[in-house]
Amino acid sequence: MFRKYLFILLSALCIQAQCSAQKQKTKKSGKQNVSQSASSAITPGADQMNEYIPKLKGKKVALLVNHTSVVGKSHLIDTLLKAGVDIKVIFGPEHGFRGDAPDGEKIETAVDKKTGIPVVSLYGKKNKPAPEDLKDVDVMVYDIQDVGTRFYTFISSMQYFMEAALENNIPMIILDRPNPNGFYVDGPVLDPKFKSFVGMQPVPVVYGMTTGEYANMILLEGWLSEAANAAFENLKRVRYREGAKFFQLQVVPVKNYTHKSKYVLPIKPSPNLPDIQSIYWYASTCFFEGTTFSEGRGTAKPFQYIGHPNMPKNMFSFTPKSTTGAPNPKHKDKVCYGYNLSGTPEEVLKKVGNRIQLKYLLESYKLFPNKETFFNNPSSIHRLAGTDQLMQQIKDGKSEEEIRKSWEPQLREFKKTRKKYLMYPDFE
Repeated sequence: MFRKYLFILLSALCIQAQCSAQKQKTKKSGKQNVSQSASSAITPGADQMNEYIPKLKGKKVALLVNHTSVVGKSHLIDTLLKAGVDIKVIFGPEHGFRGDAPDGEKIETAVDKKTGIPVVSLYGKKNKPAPEDLKDVDVMVYDIQDVGTRFYTFISSMQYFMEAALENNIPMIILDRPNPNGFYVDGPVLDPKFKSFVGMQPVPVVYGMTTGEYANMILLEGWLSEAANAAFENLKRVRYREGAKFFQLQVVPVKNYTHKSKYVLPIKPSPNLPDIQSIYWYASTCFFEGTTFSEGRGTAKPFQYIGHPNMPKNMFSFTPKSTTGAPNPKHKDKVCYGYNLSGTPEEVLKKVGNRIQLKYLLESYKLFPNKETFFNNPSSIHRLAGTDQLMQQIKDGKSEEEIRKSWEPQLREFKKTRKKYLMYPDFE
């Protein structure tokens, strides 16, 4: 029998090749599904069960999932159990496995009442699965809906999950999902000295990639932990016989998705992103978390209502209240004055366009009477921006275009890196 030995070929690379072919096919046909209504035709990776369930049969499986991890109308866990898959342990990110915990609330490890399966929190005492959590696990699966901003913590949880997979030599499958903000790239690129759980990699605030694309990038650029990178390099040195069934990272891609698609999420991804309008504004108005201003938590329009009690009284007014998703919002029960950025999805999309909007942050600073208290949490604004320059530029009275110009050199370099890992036709 003819044999030859090959270097390990990761399915992540295979998918890139497949998607390159798909891009060429799309260009030739001249047709792309880019309309708002077309989101119904987009099929997430989880819905393509034939692509991954056969690989899970007879294995002990670990999942990192939350309430957005659905197959049709059923949770991924119920789907896998019905298919006879042995789920050993469930890991939960920020907001918990059920997705109902407030922002920043630490979550304890427990047992899922419905299934009796252990649930280990990766948002609280630890961020990465420990070796004992993965004892006897054969395959790890990640399936969480992201919103495409660097400070949304699910991609940080995914990175730690990937590192644990490599460090413990366990194959991993990512069930890819569309990025509702995947149609542009913008914002300051993170300076490594401001690395935190709300920003772990040198990418801009809006990075224009799906979870699967992002995973390929951080793996193949060597951006994981030292131990995970070393494990990956060792795997590349291992040889195996032709025909051996091996995968270390497999991404099950989304069907009918391009980076021009305007995908409306069928399930709100977290308590304070209740609709697509909040998701569109999130990259622009989340910076207000690093200021004394309310970013709309405790209202029906988080990240769409922006204000403070000391702003001019002739402006739009709202009053933050205690809610399930925001028990103690800024300026609770006080009337705040500021901006109402809400509207229909189409109206909001037109306002946001394809760039981060800094005008409201700049105007708020100019109008606020107590400028020395505006940035009441400098470390927070630095972590969100990924740099200490933004706060200083605002204090120095720089214009929006001057600030944006300072982002360009690093943005250009990131865009070159990003292009290498795209699995879907781009917006350009």
